[in-house]
Amino acid sequence: MKKLILTFIAALIFASAGPLLAQDFDKGLEAYTAGDYATALKELKPLAKQGDVFAQYVLGYMYATSKGVSQDYKEAVKWYRLAAEQGNADAQFDLGVMYSNGQGVPQDFKEAVKWYSLAAEQDYAQAQQNLGNKYVNGEGVPQDYKEAVKWYSLAAEQGLTNAQLSLGNRYARGEGVPQDFKEAVKWYRLAAEQGNAGAQYGLSTMYINGQGVPQDYILAYMWANLAGANGDALGPEAKELIVIHMSQSDISRAQAMSSACFAQDYKNCGY
Repeated sequence: MKKLILTFIAALIFASAGPLLAQDFDKGLEAYTAGDYATALKELKPLAKQGDVFAQYVLGYMYATSKGVSQDYKEAVKWYRLAAEQGNADAQFDLGVMYSNGQGVPQDFKEAVKWYSLAAEQDYAQAQQNLGNKYVNGEGVPQDYKEAVKWYSLAAEQGLTNAQLSLGNRYARGEGVPQDFKEAVKWYRLAAEQGNAGAQYGLSTMYINGQGVPQDYILAYMWANLAGANGDALGPEAKELIVIHMSQSDISRAQAMSSACFAQDYKNCGY
């Protein structure tokens, strides 16, 4: 929703189709944000048919997410494509998702890579992350960890936690970069301190094994505990491996540290 509102604002600021069309778009924006999707559709569809890129994107989004219309992936693809071909990065990314998932079109990883690449080249962080995933998995492109690291790095530097996690994994495993546990810890920590459960688990494993940080079972337990609480399936398993090395007082301390870490939004945890 935030992304969509920003798109609307950008449309209003940069609209060049004239004051009347901008006014119609304004009506569509007001209706959409008020949850009046029928009115939004009425105002935006004529603009989309006239070639307004932002209206085309929003219309695609409405069909993809069943806002005021029955969910129709084929119709979503139609409008996303029109906007994507005009260079709209949101539409390029979402069209890549549709091709990757086979929604409204046959699943086609090469097409997904094409659209992700166009959005990624516009510094669209999530497209950079998804493109990195394609290179890791060899979907639509030959498997290439170095290329994956390139795109993960760009997204990670923009603060995308999943990209920070993915980059941490590459450094931990030495995939596409020389194995570097300190660098892995750096990226895991950045994501973990933003609440990313996978990165919290990754950071826990670093403390368990003393990789990139001194071995510390209390901190390992704390991060595993937080990872599990945030939905990472491996967090509880990690805790079972850690507790055999801990006294009851150590466990109590780690649990108290987990609570404190959570309360202070994962900042300065256990330091």
